Amino acid sequence: MKLNKFHWLSALAVFAIISGFVVHLLISSDAKPDTGYPVVNTGSELGVSSAHDINQQQVTALTMKLAELQSQVLRLNALGDRLANEANIPEKEFNFQQLPPSGGPLRLEQVTAKSLTELLADIKTIEAELGIEEKQLKLLESVTLGHHIENTSYLSGRPITKGWLSSYFGIRKDPFTGRPARHKGVDFAGKEDAEIISTAAGVVSWAGERYGYGNLVEINHGKGFKTRYGHNKKLLVKVGDVVSKGQVIARMGSTGRSTGPHVHYEILRNNTQIDPIKYVYRKAK
Repeated sequence: MKLNKFHWLSALAVFAIISGFVVHLLISSDAKPDTGYPVVNTGSELGVSSAHDINQQQVTALTMKLAELQSQVLRLNALGDRLANEANIPEKEFNFQQLPPSGGPLRLEQVTAKSLTELLADIKTIEAELGIEEKQLKLLESVTLGHHIENTSYLSGRPITKGWLSSYFGIRKDPFTGRPARHKGVDFAGKEDAEIISTAAGVVSWAGERYGYGNLVEINHGKGFKTRYGHNKKLLVKVGDVVSKGQVIARMGSTGRSTGPHVHYEILRNNTQIDPIKYVYRKAK
């Protein structure tokens, strides 16, 4: 499924209308100055038949619901901004920090005041509707992200921007013991603090210290493929981050079992290290 700009505009337009309506409801429901606390009207203003309908429990519940609703609107605004940015929609086209423009002839209508119980019920209904919209937008984001990763998860190229290949995959003399040992990756040497880049898009599955590797970044590219970047001086990503092909993920160093600044680069297929050389010299799509 390919999402074009029309699909983005339709989804975001629906979101903008609902989000704007909720914010407008919150603002217009109380025209009094904002003091930082919810203003509770008197019984006559709310049309309450009995003073017993207004109690401290209802006020507390209303305050909590309004706070939850405001947080949900803020989350939707942030999600909408992110989706609009990923879809390359101009900032002026959708502004999630402002109410949608509105207008029309003035028609005075008599509005029936509601009790706190009725307001709580209305807020609960809107909260449920926003929850559905949030799930739909997150699903849309997930689908888009999946397409993005699928299109750029093709492994190719070197994990550095500057440097040279200093050690190959396979049996070699161990630099510490001098004995034959299997090297399960390739090494690229360079200067300390040189850029280490991802060779394909994916999701960071490890970002931290690991025995032998020093500061290690591991990226899951899907379809059974992972890459590892070891001995880094500084990590620039964390577990769960989505990275793109060519993104700088770390700075070259000599942490762990290392004799000097370099990156130990591994490719794993179904959790088994394979020779990365053919992927290093592979042409990008």
